[in-house]
Amino acid sequence: MKRIKTIGSVLLTSIALLSGCQLSTPSQEATYSIAFSYKVNDERHIHFADADGNYAKQVTNFIKVEGYPSVSPDGTKMAFYGKYDNNKTWSIHIVNLDGSDIRRITNTPNVWDSAPSWSADSQNITFAREYKNEQGEWQNEIWIAAADGSKTQQLKSLRGLGPKFISNNRILFFTQDKTSAIYIANADGSNLVQLTNNDGENWYPDISPNEQKIVFMSNRDGNREIYSMNIDGTNQKRLTYNNVDDWNPSWSSDGKEIIFTSEVPNQFSDIYKMNRDGSELQKLITGASQASWIKAP
Repeated sequence: MKRIKTIGSVLLTSIALLSGCQLSTPSQEATYSIAFSYKVNDERHIHFADADGNYAKQVTNFIKVEGYPSVSPDGTKMAFYGKYDNNKTWSIHIVNLDGSDIRRITNTPNVWDSAPSWSADSQNITFAREYKNEQGEWQNEIWIAAADGSKTQQLKSLRGLGPKFISNNRILFFTQDKTSAIYIANADGSNLVQLTNNDGENWYPDISPNEQKIVFMSNRDGNREIYSMNIDGTNQKRLTYNNVDDWNPSWSSDGKEIIFTSEVPNQFSDIYKMNRDGSELQKLITGASQASWIKAP
């Protein structure tokens, strides 16, 4: 499994998060495989942990609420969102993994920019934008930007959320319109392929490293659970069977494991891990959400 070494001066504190256990400090600097947003009181900041949820370490403290961390494949930068204006404005940020050169690359007021994701060459990110138009109707847009924060532009041919780059200049995303479905399309909007077709929500797709499988959330069976399918939409299979909502699945770098966020009634949420077939489910981190595997060299 690919992991990333500790990042540098931006690191702030080490804390024990795994199911409330008291964890000892490693004798040497830990390696990190998971990025996530951890809640303390009314603040949320990004932390890293190893693949078992141990040795959690805070890595950001720029904005009161920070989340949706995504580390670039080359292991040099991280994209994330921060909330402003009493949570009315969500903006995308990029920071070097040594803590330098943080950039707020979007700052449009009263829009929600979230879920940044990197291209395979670490040269660009894509992210979602949500807002209400003058008629009070929700708009869902897909945007891209260069890794240095420049060239931010909307992909006007696509409408959706949770975008992710995949090979051959294609985008994987989902919609929240009357038909909630998962799609793949070229960045110019051509070659649109619908992968799910049912009356439920089909959200938060993530593609496996070999691009053969997609994992996603759906409530088609009455509860928000994690599912998988082939990249062409065939062989859709339910992986979790819980009585709470599960969402935001993410593949490990070797494609063998999946992490996801699970609701905790009357509390925040926890992060769980399982094998790609849904077996060996285990809780990793308490009081956290928006986890992603660090797919770095």
